[in-house]
Amino acid sequence: MDFGIIVGLIMLVVWAVLVFVVNNAPGAVHLLLTLGVFIVIWRIVARGAPMRKQVKPPNSTKQSQ
Repeated sequence: MDFGIIVGLIMLVVWAVLVFVVNNAPGAVHLLLTLGVFIVIWRIVARGAPMRKQVKPPNSTKQSQ
């Protein structure tokens, strides 16, 4: 698992505990939900993207004919 996915899941667990156990969660706690979902989705998409290949520039020296 990616470190970002783990952090996002921890944020979601903390949000769930604060909302469902404490029951008096202020609106700022819901920022954990927003950021947790964003980080999890972002890391899943970034992990699934193909790696970019390094392209070597063409040789700039001209050969005389």
